[in-house]
Amino acid sequence: MPAKRKRDEAAEGQAGECSSSAAAADGPRYFLMKSEPDSRMEKGMDMKFSIDDLKESPDQTAEWDGVRNFQARNVMRGMKVGDKAFFYHSNCKVPGIVGIATIVREAYPDHTQFDEKNPHYDAKSKKEDPRWDMVDVKFERELERMISLEELKRYKEKELKDMHLFTRARLSVSPVSADEWSFILSLEKQPEPPKEKKKRKKKADKDDEEEDE
Repeated sequence: MPAKRKRDEAAEGQAGECSSSAAAADGPRYFLMKSEPDSRMEKGMDMKFSIDDLKESPDQTAEWDGVRNFQARNVMRGMKVGDKAFFYHSNCKVPGIVGIATIVREAYPDHTQFDEKNPHYDAKSKKEDPRWDMVDVKFERELERMISLEELKRYKEKELKDMHLFTRARLSVSPVSADEWSFILSLEKQPEPPKEKKKRKKKADKDDEEEDE
């Protein structure tokens, strides 16, 4: 139960869908799913859910609950069994892609929306007409090395220029194109690039803003 996970922006009125037609029709589609690897308490509950937590879950499978953004929810509603997702560590010192998960159960109502003690409780959601869904994901593998956000940014003007990680940076669940997926996996085989010296910024870049509450 990734009830420990970082929740999404609870922004009403943004019910527009992100297209989840991310890969070829004859194969799996691809996504990116963000989760917090570090402990953060909210309403007495630890929001942490790392790839290690998924790996240690029963049958290495967990519910991906707590999504409270309409666009991200709609992306999940388009997921099919067998689709793949990059597991992305967010809201941490070094954010980035750390592994791959497989969708093993398609969207169904997220029970945390009805639990008043849960940080993801939504008083406006009704059991007869639930607002929020979740999917089940299964650990597939860890990447041979982490592909950090800093490294991914090097390609945001070219190979990854249309990637939702940059164009819709606040979404915690977003589609990934087949070309983006293949390109990112190709980086895994390459040596980790040297870190760039960071310039002092007056405020964070848009793509540094992981997710809203």
